[in-house]
Amino acid sequence: MSPNRGPVLPYSVVVGVTPWSGGWVAVSAKMAGSTFAPENPRVYSTFLEIVNEKPSFSVIVVNAPIGYLDTETVVARTCDREARLLVGRRGSTVHNAPNRAILAGEAAWNEVGLDAASATFLPQYQEVAAEMSPFRQRVIFEGHPELSFFQLRTDTPLSRSKQIEAGRDERRDALEEKIPGIERVLDAPPEGVPVKHLFDASALLWTARRVFGHAARRIPVDGEWDSEGLRMEIVY
Repeated sequence: MSPNRGPVLPYSVVVGVTPWSGGWVAVSAKMAGSTFAPENPRVYSTFLEIVNEKPSFSVIVVNAPIGYLDTETVVARTCDREARLLVGRRGSTVHNAPNRAILAGEAAWNEVGLDAASATFLPQYQEVAAEMSPFRQRVIFEGHPELSFFQLRTDTPLSRSKQIEAGRDERRDALEEKIPGIERVLDAPPEGVPVKHLFDASALLWTARRVFGHAARRIPVDGEWDSEGLRMEIVY
């Protein structure tokens, strides 16, 4: 007799996830054949809750580094450098990942070159790192909203900041053109969550769909691994 593995669902669920001051913002969608149905956005307190969600996510694309360098100071991984080149004038939004010394609490972020924006999310980066292993990279992938929008806009970088209305309109237009029903996500932010995080998580959801369908691109093309055997790459 085969073990009871529970019911087999007629669909898969993929998700885009981004950190914010209150934890994690997630936008997921059910996938069945050609159907791609976004669900209401959710907030999670920890990344572990996302990893342990039931039913399990088939693909998680997260706006956080996966794979870290062992350098003495913070320097760009290849994927960081290539991402900046792709998005052009928006390259300043792609920050260098911390090095492993900062991640482990063995070095002060402001003494080895980590920028303040990345330092703000260091606790969330540590959460992701605590759950990662080479095996889990079959489900959990590093993404970046700027690269997701780059692909959504047919290899065209965004031109405006999401801090201004024109930039928010630019992102909304790109999402609504490619993801039917996404307006329900953008118009229903969880309490306290700025809509800019919904733009980011929704764009990462699009990348999660592409990963699930084996259509996503990876940078760098030639794989690089860190000292713990994790691929240092960004998908889009």
